[in-house]
Amino acid sequence: MSIYFTYVLISEKDKKLYIGYSTDLKKRIKRHSDGKVIATRNRRPLKLIHYEVFINMHNAKNREIFLKSGRGRKQLKSSIHHTLTEFNYKFL
Repeated sequence: MSIYFTYVLISEKDKKLYIGYSTDLKKRIKRHSDGKVIATRNRRPLKLIHYEVFINMHNAKNREIFLKSGRGRKQLKSSIHHTLTEFNYKFL
């Protein structure tokens, strides 16, 4: 059985969130940290602040899409509010 992760990173540089999904969370975070992901290369350093585990790729991908939507971001920010506050995240 495969495992899929939907994850959230915060940039310590610009305080913005990055949301993605992967089958190998450790490897994916390392690629982000090493600057091998174009979308986050100039936003390092990054910290993993949230992840969810799924046994179905479609559920992980759909969760990523939802968290990137307006309603999903609002729900995410609400559920990890204290973590975001620790990083001086600017709530708009």
